[in-house]
Amino acid sequence: MTKRRITVGGFQVAEAFFNFINQDVIPGTGIEQDKFWQSFEAIVNELSPINKQLLDTRVKLQSQIDEWHKQHQTSQYDEVAYKAFLQEIGYLVPDVADFKISPKNVDPEVANLAGPQLVVPVMNARYALNATNARWGSLYDALYSTDVIAINDETAITKGYNPKRGEAVVAYAKQYLDETFALNQGAFSAVSSYQVVDQQLQITLKNGETTQLSNASNFVGFKGSKDSPSAILLVNNGLHVELVFNENHPVGEADIANMSDVIIESALTVIHDCEDSIAAVDVEDKIQVYKNWLGLMKGDLSEKVSKGDKVIHRSLNTDRYYTAKNGDELSLSARSLMFVRNVGHLMTNETIIGKDGGEIPEGILDGVVTSLIAIHDLKHTGALVNSAAGSIYIVKPKMHGPEEVAFAVKLFTLIEQAFGLEANTIKMGLMDEERRTSVNLKQCIYAAKERVVFINTGFMDRTGDEIHTCMEAGPVVPKEAMKSQDWIQAYENRNVVIGLDCGFKGKGQIGKGMWPIPDNMAQMLVEKDVHPKAGANCAWVPSPTAATLHALHYHKVNVEALQDEIVDKGLKSLDMLLRLPLLKDQSQLTAKSIQLELDNNIQGILGYVVRWVNMGIGCSKVPNIEDVGLMEDRATLRISSQHVANWLHHGICTNDQVENTLVRMAKVVDQQNSQDKNYIAMSDNLNTSDAFAAAYELVFKGSVQPSGYTEPVLHRQRLIVKAI
Repeated sequence: MTKRRITVGGFQVAEAFFNFINQDVIPGTGIEQDKFWQSFEAIVNELSPINKQLLDTRVKLQSQIDEWHKQHQTSQYDEVAYKAFLQEIGYLVPDVADFKISPKNVDPEVANLAGPQLVVPVMNARYALNATNARWGSLYDALYSTDVIAINDETAITKGYNPKRGEAVVAYAKQYLDETFALNQGAFSAVSSYQVVDQQLQITLKNGETTQLSNASNFVGFKGSKDSPSAILLVNNGLHVELVFNENHPVGEADIANMSDVIIESALTVIHDCEDSIAAVDVEDKIQVYKNWLGLMKGDLSEKVSKGDKVIHRSLNTDRYYTAKNGDELSLSARSLMFVRNVGHLMTNETIIGKDGGEIPEGILDGVVTSLIAIHDLKHTGALVNSAAGSIYIVKPKMHGPEEVAFAVKLFTLIEQAFGLEANTIKMGLMDEERRTSVNLKQCIYAAKERVVFINTGFMDRTGDEIHTCMEAGPVVPKEAMKSQDWIQAYENRNVVIGLDCGFKGKGQIGKGMWPIPDNMAQMLVEKDVHPKAGANCAWVPSPTAATLHALHYHKVNVEALQDEIVDKGLKSLDMLLRLPLLKDQSQLTAKSIQLELDNNIQGILGYVVRWVNMGIGCSKVPNIEDVGLMEDRATLRISSQHVANWLHHGICTNDQVENTLVRMAKVVDQQNSQDKNYIAMSDNLNTSDAFAAAYELVFKGSVQPSGYTEPVLHRQRLIVKAI
């Protein structure tokens, strides 16, 4: 569909976007409308050619690597020669001298605290609000509604409140309090009342004796009167916990101390995603993305949500207030500190046509517009504040090596100059999810040393790039076996150790990846403590409920203290990181195991793609082949499609076998979604299904997709569907 466009200098701007920026975004920023468009065009004109050059470099390096592998086809490739080759072509760049990052005006949620992090599709206002408000969460609700508390006949989750399940919840919560805020004597289950006496918390047990917290500094404040507080505020490892008392509440009424809830400080930070978890392909989509980000930055985003016959009005939470133990007022933010994740360097978008007649790079568009919008927060044009330190936090994904990081730094610098912002106001989150970044991580951090405040690992995207890079080297191991390969062990280790060596402690976040199974919180509580134990001071979780439960790990693990030990354990070698995940003995694979691998990958591909292309859903709980719901975004699609493409390329499976699997799995996916009234089935019209066509292309042409990315195919097919 042809868009109405406005000529602005050398730009042809979609009229709806032009009006949105001029009427909704610019007012309140102090920036003149004409100057904005002039500066925007100047940034695009300067950086677009560099953007293209960087993408050309990706293609050139991949071609050189492909050719090297074709010429060195042996059962065991020469690791020394391979490393020397990567250095020769500039894929591996020279090391830099030791240094420390030096960002200024970094909020404590990023610099000093450790806790859960949420990633949320910013296109969905309800999800965005829920995630931002997930700074605090009810432990009672999180336990009651999940499998952390065993579900049996006695403790079933019923339509109404189940007192037996409630008793189990309270018992679990009080045991957590015993472990985290130990008493000098007795247990929380035996506490009958709390009072504040001489700036300390006095605790009375049901036998009449009084006791105190073993660590008096855990008590920081309260609500209500000293003699009978309505809430007690505690702190441990920098995270707050509020004990709530209400004798008129069904839970509080049954409790010896009238404690009705335990509120946990949960998601310290949230990344509002313009990238992998959304499906934004045209002007209308981009306006919705920016409109929601504007509402978050101005603090006035709201959404009406229907629940049964009720309509709930959701908005951002206002700050929480307490009386400090010394009598002063104490305020705490009720909202997660917000990052925004821009798109990477690859895609363009129809929103603006540049002077060359082509779409401008979407990464530049995102950088300029999300920064402009964030000025509302810097100037406090709304009632709420995101960054008390006066910074803008932008996560940049899918950058390949230090040259591309330096390009993002240049973009941010030009934006600051255009908007009259202090240098390095825009902070960078650098996602370590591409191989050329991982093998040059220290150099990448150096390129952004005055801005970078966040690095992380992401298994799915990183594995997709690993497979694509070594596509010509040979068949790779099965997908599940990837998790035990040498390269990924080195990858997870080096991200943390290099980050700490570069001075991230006390200045920035080191993150770990997503827990993918939102319905299995019991398993998450058992396993996800590996992330703080690895020295990561944030890790991704799939929901606000998961954030509240994952926060318990950060009470058990003092990440700040542990980070010094992590550095002492040493850095795994670059040689280990460069070790390719090749299948050494194909005889290990049976016909059955090959088919099971294909079934698993292709069912996942179709299950995700059909929602993306037909419904515009970029992230959701997608049932896997065993009907277990997994949180999936484009990263999961990337690894699955690249894996099938690799096995096809090396003859592990045949074209006919993959085609037959696609047809068979389309029926499986259709059946799994049969209860969704908005779902468009594939299996009855495979020849005309745009979603099926996208999946087919991603598999059979996966080896030639740029870096194995799925965006070009998905965007094209989604635009076709939207045009119908």
